[in-house]
This record gives sequence, structure tokens and C-alpha cells, in this order.
Amino acid sequence: MLDNPAPVPATLEGYLAYLNNERNYSPLTAENYARDIRRLFTLAGATPLPDLKSHHIRRYIAQLHGGGLSGRSLARVLSSWRGFYNYLMRDHDCKSNPCVGLRPPKAPKTLPHALSPDEASKLMDMPVENPIDARDKAMFELLYSSGLRLAELVGLDPIDMDFADASVRVTGKGNKTRIVPLGSHAITALQAWLAVREQVAKPDETALFVGNRGARIAPRTVELQLQKWAIKQGLNTGVHPHMLRHSFATHVLQSSGDLRAVQEMLGHASISTTQVYTHLDFQYLAKIYDGAHPRAKKKP
Repeated sequence: MLDNPAPVPATLEGYLAYLNNERNYSPLTAENYARDIRRLFTLAGATPLPDLKSHHIRRYIAQLHGGGLSGRSLARVLSSWRGFYNYLMRDHDCKSNPCVGLRPPKAPKTLPHALSPDEASKLMDMPVENPIDARDKAMFELLYSSGLRLAELVGLDPIDMDFADASVRVTGKGNKTRIVPLGSHAITALQAWLAVREQVAKPDETALFVGNRGARIAPRTVELQLQKWAIKQGLNTGVHPHMLRHSFATHVLQSSGDLRAVQEMLGHASISTTQVYTHLDFQYLAKIYDGAHPRAKKKP
């Protein structure tokens, strides 16, 4: 009920312009902020936002929690509201921020689910029978090969590919650019797609990946195609684009142990964000220990 579309208040329009133009937030991030702030307007009803106090915000958070919103989602909601109030204080004479000092209910710590190497190989072994299949294979290989976010993938242009250097230039959160390695399988799939891209893309389209109508592909289309191919390839788990990013990070970290390198490739601002991928299974850790620790080695 809280997510029903409603007219966008002028202050929210101004804030979204601020996020896009001054903070360089991605359209997807700005959209998430807008959805959270619309919730606040709906919950407040006829009460002007500058008149809200901390006890109002606590009640709203409790309502959202009772409606099934997780602790992680509520943390994002509070962050969105807090940022919006800071904007109102700066540009619209709001006197205080009622969200300051409030904390969401604790969320249970969950580890990102990753495909096993065998599952990833099974997914990538998809047959290519037409240009759309070639596009899908290239997208999935690229997501898994380079650990891209979904928004980063759909924002790519062919000019961002450097096959000679085996790398891709990615524009991530905060409009920050990074260079990420390309694996050989991804390069092969991308070259196969580029060879047939003109059969699908509009003549003036600059996007690397396009939808059936020839324009830049929508994130939802990528999600649906991945779900379809996962079922076709016999994977039982619900596969989504971010799972391929998790799989990339987990498999590279298991193979190399280089947390800093994984952080750089993922485009994480803080290494604490990357540390979630250190959930290596006990057997893998035990194998490393047996091979590396002098006291672990068995006597001949």
C-alpha cells in the first residue's frame, strides 16, 4: 500500500535532481531513494515533514517492520530519510532532522549466496542458436568474469571494451570509473555477440547490450533472461545478476586470497564491504592450513 504511485512533491523532485547532478548517484540508486521517501510522505499523511519528531519516525519504522520490511531494508530507508532531511535543512529551512540517532532493528547477518564453480560452468555452457542467445551468453559471461553490478552492465557501450588489453572500463557508484580484467571466455562470448549485434540494435544505438526493440537493454530484461536460462540449464536455485557478482568475488578470493584485489575489481569504497566474501568453507580453509602451517604437516 505504501508503494502506490503518487504525485512527486516539489521537494522530492529537487532532492532527486541534487542526487543526480551534484552527488552523481546512479539512476537506480536515486530511484531507490525516491521510493523510500515516498513512503515517508505516505506515512506522514497530512503532517508536514518539518513537523515530524523522532517518535513519529520510530512509529513509522515499527509499522514498516511489522509489514515485513527487513532490518537491512529499514536501515536503507532510515538512511534515505536522514539524507532527505539534511537536504531540507540545507535548502528548505527545515529546523531539525528527526532521524538523527535512530537505529533500525538489527538484521540477521546473511552471507551472499554464490553458485559453485560447477554450477557457474553449467550456466555458462548455454547453447547459442540466435543473436539473442549470443547476447545473453555475453552478458552472463561478463557478469561472472568481471563481477559487474547490473546497472554497470546495462550502462556499457562497445567502446568500453578493450580486447587487446583484456579489460573493460566500468562506471560504477558515484560515477567512479574503474578498469576490470576480462576473462577469455567473456572475450569470446562478447566478440560473438558483437558480430551479430547489428541484427538486433537500432542503427544509432550506442549501447553494448540491447533489447528486442534495439534500444539499450533494461535491467529487468537481464534478470528475466538469466532466470530463464538458469531453469533451462537445470539450476534449482533462484539465480539473479547479483549472484553472479557474488560468485565472481567468492571464486576469485578462494583462488587468490587477495582481498584488496577483489575490493578493487568490485569497486567497493571500503574493504569492510568486501570482507563478506571471506566466508570460505571449512574444507577449503583446512586445506590451506594443512598446506601452509608447519605444525599441520604430517610426519613421514
